[in-house]
Amino acid sequence: MPMTSKRKIKLDQQSIVFVISLVIFCCFSIFLSNFFTVGNLVAMMRSISVLAILGLGMAIVVIGRGIDLSMVALMAVPSALVMTMVDSGDGLVFSIATGVLFAIIAGGISGLLVAYAEIPALFVTLAMGLALAGLGQVGILKADMVPWSDGMNPLRWIGGSSVLGIPSSILVAAFMFIAVGWFLKRTKIGRFIYSIGDNPSAARTTGISVRPIMVLQYVLSALIALLAGFVMAASNNLMDTRIYNLSLIYDVILVVVLGGIGLSGGRGGVWSVLVGTLLVGIVFNGMTIMNFPLDIQDLFKGIILLIAIAVDSFLNPRNEEAAQQGDI
Repeated sequence: MPMTSKRKIKLDQQSIVFVISLVIFCCFSIFLSNFFTVGNLVAMMRSISVLAILGLGMAIVVIGRGIDLSMVALMAVPSALVMTMVDSGDGLVFSIATGVLFAIIAGGISGLLVAYAEIPALFVTLAMGLALAGLGQVGILKADMVPWSDGMNPLRWIGGSSVLGIPSSILVAAFMFIAVGWFLKRTKIGRFIYSIGDNPSAARTTGISVRPIMVLQYVLSALIALLAGFVMAASNNLMDTRIYNLSLIYDVILVVVLGGIGLSGGRGGVWSVLVGTLLVGIVFNGMTIMNFPLDIQDLFKGIILLIAIAVDSFLNPRNEEAAQQGDI
C-alpha cells in the first residue's frame, strides 16, 4: 500500500499580513479608479521608502529586546544640521562627518544608559528624542524648515533622482533591506542580537558581550535614521524638523509589530519589515485616495497598533525569567 504524506501549511504572522496586503491591494485596484496606476504605485513606494528604512533601524533594536522612540528626531536633527552647516559654507565632507558623529554620540548615549545604567529603553529613547528636538529648536538649527542647498547636490542621488524611472529613494531602501538582512543573518553580531533578544541571561552565560552589543544596536539605529533623513531631505528638497512632533514614530512601530517582529525580542527580520511596510503603505494610500481626513487615518493607525500589540503579546508571551531591568 503506497505511503501518502500530507503537507501542512503553516501560516506565520508574516504570511498572514502578506496575504492581507494582497487582498487589500486587489480590492483597491478594482474599486478605486486612481489606485492601480503606474504613477500612484510609484508615488506610494516612494512615500513609504523612508518608513521602510526607519523600520529596518527599529527592527535591529526590537529584535535585541529594546525600542528606540528617538528615531524620528535622529532622522531630522542631524540631517538638518548637516544641511545648515553646508549652507553656512562648511565643506560637505566635514558637515557629513559632523552629522555622523552627532548620530553616533546620541545613539551611543541611549545605548549606554540602557545597557549599563539599566534604565528601560522606552524612557531613555523618549527622553533622547525630546532632548534632540529641543536642541534643534533652540540651539543648532536656524529654522524649523531647512532647505536643500546647492552644496548638498553631490548627495542628490540618494533620494532626489531616478534610475530607469525608479525613484532613487526606493533603490536605497531596497539596498538597505539587503544590507540589514545580511547583517542580521550572516554576521556573528547579527546572530548575537537574536540571542540577546531571545534570552539575554543565556546569551551572557555563553560568553556573548551583551552590553556592548546593546550599545551597538542603538548606534546602528541612529545611523540608519540619519540615512533616512538624507533620503527624505533629498526627495523633498528640505528637512522639516517639525516632523518629530507628528505620528511617524508610531508608524515605524506599527510596521515592525505588524510584520511579526515580537516586542519580546529574538524574532522576525527584514521580511517582517517589508510586509509590514507594504500593508501600511497600501492601506493609507487607499485611504488618502478616498479622501479620509488625517485624524481618521491616525485613529485607524492607533486601532491597528493596539490590535497588533495585543496579537504580539498573545503569540510571543514575555519570558519573565529571561527579562532584565534594561528591557522595554
